[in-house]
Amino acid sequence: MNRTDRLHALTEELRRAGSRGRTAHRLAAWLEVSTRTVKRDVSALQQAGVPIWASAGPGGGYVLDAAATLPPVNLTPAQAVAVAVAVAGATDAPFAADGRAALEKVLDVLGPAARAEVERLGNRVWVRGRPGGRPDPAPVVEDALARRRVVAISYRDRAGTPSRRRVEPHLLARTGDHWYLVGWCRERDAPRWFRWDRIEAADVTTEPAPVRDPAVFGTPPSDAHAVRSPG
Repeated sequence: MNRTDRLHALTEELRRAGSRGRTAHRLAAWLEVSTRTVKRDVSALQQAGVPIWASAGPGGGYVLDAAATLPPVNLTPAQAVAVAVAVAGATDAPFAADGRAALEKVLDVLGPAARAEVERLGNRVWVRGRPGGRPDPAPVVEDALARRRVVAISYRDRAGTPSRRRVEPHLLARTGDHWYLVGWCRERDAPRWFRWDRIEAADVTTEPAPVRDPAVFGTPPSDAHAVRSPG
């Protein structure tokens, strides 16, 4: 588990623990790291603004402020299953891992009866997984897009020819049966569409990706739309 994933897992575990909190020793055993590493991670989260409080003395530990947790969510079982179906049917999509984490948060705040009904109804909806589609370095590309950083990718084109590219990520788009990273290729000095499942490796650089006119990447079809919250 890399440090970014560990920080996320640590935050989620404290969120699940609620007011009971977790000791550094328990967190270290759960994450399979040293207590010193846990303390460094907690300090990093606190410096990033995550409201984690430490209590001293016997039995003391770390508690995530209730303000950082979800309030009660009034979802019907059918609505919760709809979210689960969307997540399960998009295993090759960008931010799929974050979608699964979000679903767990939703399920965590449902009452026992509603959770049981979600389980019952969910067992009556089947989704067949898609083979492949999501590259191993997907989280790196997603991180570069979110942080607006140039990403260096190892890419293999349709002919099987490998290349190394530095790309300014602009957007992730689905068309037909495939997802694409759309960005400005530094090597070609032009916009390019890189098929998601042909990205073999990726590294986020420290270089900020400049904002470019969306028009240089082309006009989307009339039936295409951005993913955004309704309302």
